[in-house]
Amino acid sequence: MKEFQQTIKDSIHFEGIGLHTGGPVKLSIEPAPTNHGIKVQRIDLEDQPIIKADIVNISSTERSTNLEKNGAKVYTVEHLLAALTGMGVDNVLIKLDNDEIPILDGSSQEFVSGIQKVGIEKQNAERVYFPLNEVIRFYDKEKDVEMVAIPSDRYEISTAIDFNTTVLSTQHAHLDCLSDFAEEIAPARTFCFLHEVTALVENDLIKGGNLTNAVVFADRALEESEQTKLAEFFSIPDIQVEEGILNNVKLRFNNEPARHKLLDVVGDLTLLGMPIRAKIFATRPGHSTNIEFVKLLKKHINENKHLLKIPQYDVFQEAVVDIKGILKSLPHKYPFLLVDKIIELTEDKVVGIKMVTMNEPFFQGHFPGDPVMPGVLQLEAMAQTGGILVLSTVDDPENYITYLLKIDEVKFRNIVRPGDVLVFELNLVSPVRRGICQMRGHAYVGNKIATEAIITAQILKTKN
Repeated sequence: MKEFQQTIKDSIHFEGIGLHTGGPVKLSIEPAPTNHGIKVQRIDLEDQPIIKADIVNISSTERSTNLEKNGAKVYTVEHLLAALTGMGVDNVLIKLDNDEIPILDGSSQEFVSGIQKVGIEKQNAERVYFPLNEVIRFYDKEKDVEMVAIPSDRYEISTAIDFNTTVLSTQHAHLDCLSDFAEEIAPARTFCFLHEVTALVENDLIKGGNLTNAVVFADRALEESEQTKLAEFFSIPDIQVEEGILNNVKLRFNNEPARHKLLDVVGDLTLLGMPIRAKIFATRPGHSTNIEFVKLLKKHINENKHLLKIPQYDVFQEAVVDIKGILKSLPHKYPFLLVDKIIELTEDKVVGIKMVTMNEPFFQGHFPGDPVMPGVLQLEAMAQTGGILVLSTVDDPENYITYLLKIDEVKFRNIVRPGDVLVFELNLVSPVRRGICQMRGHAYVGNKIATEAIITAQILKTKN
C-alpha cells in the first residue's frame, strides 16, 4: 500500500532556552512542500543559512546531536527530530533565532503537542523508504554498544541500558510502531547522574539546565558544599536526594531513562534523510554511537540507490482482476495465458502477477537441467498484462482482441527461474487513441529488474 509524504497544516511556535548555551530562543516550525525534507534555518544570521537535517551535516555529538554547515551551527536537534519522525512528518522548515533548539521540558512532548494541535497534512508525493535488504550491524567494542537494523515492514525499536549502578538498574524500552510514539516515548525526559551534573556545572556546560527539564540520578552521596552550589545554580532553596533522584522528581514511566534513550535513537536516525522500515535493536546507545550507526546505514543507502527505483508490491494482496476476469478479457490466450492476477488497475497503469512454477511446459526444453523462463514469454506475459489495461477502456472487453503492434527498447537484465514471482508494471506513455496504446513496461523479481520494454498494442472488435 502506498504511503504519502506529510507536512504540518500550520506554523507552530515555541519559546525557551537552550540546555547547554542557556540562551533564549524563539523557534517556529513551518509547513514545507514535497521532497523538501527537514531543514533548519538560522534567521538570526546574515543570509539566514539553511541546514538540512542530514548525517552529512553532523558537527559533534558531545552530550547532544549538533549540526553545522558553512559555519552556521544548530545544537541539540534530537528531541525535535524525534517528534517530527514520531508523528510521521516528512517536510518542514524549522526557523530559530539562536544556535540551540529549546530544551523545553527535556523531552519531545511539547513538540508533539504542538504538531497535534495544528494537525498533519497529507501531500501528493509518495513517501520513499530506505531500501534495507539485509541485516546491518554496528558494534563499538570500547563502549560495548551494539546496534542492529533488521529488514521489516514497519519501524520498530528496542533499547536496553545498563549503567552498572544501583540507583539506575538495567532497563528496556520498546516501540512497536510509530503510532505509539506520542503516548509511549515522547514524554520521556533526558537524564544524567549527579557526578555528571557537578562537572557540567563547574565547566559551565549546562547553562539552561534545571530540575524541570532533566532527571538527575544520585549515584553517590551529596556533599554539603556540593548541595549549596547546586541549589544556587538551580535557583531553588534546597537540594535533597530522595529515592535516588535529586529533589524526588517523579518519573513519568518506571523505565523513563530507557524510553528517553529510544527517543534519542529515533531523533538521530532521522538524519538518514529518509524514513526507514526496520527492526532496530540498540544496546547502551548514545549520540556518538547512534551517529556512527546512521553513517553505516547511509553507506548502505548509497550502495543500494538503484533499489529506490524498484516499486514494492505485496504480491499476495487481493486481486482487483482475478483469473476469471483475466480469462474473460483474454479468452483467446489459454493455454498460453501467462498472467495469474491483476493487483492494480488505473486509467494509466496496470500491475500483474505471474507465479513461475516448475510445472510450466516451456521448462521441458528451456533449458534441460537448468530451467530458465524464455525472454520472449516474459514479453508475452508483459503484453498480456498491458492488454488488460487497454481492454479496461471498453465496456465489453470479451468482444475485443488485443494485437501486439511493436516492441521497442527491450532489455533482459536478470534470469527468471521456477519459484520466482514476476511483477509486471506497465504505464501508459501516451493516452489511448483508436484502441492503440503505447506502454512502458517493467518486469520485477524481488529487488531486481528482469525485463523492460516499450510495447505498442491495439484492440479490435471481433467479427462475431
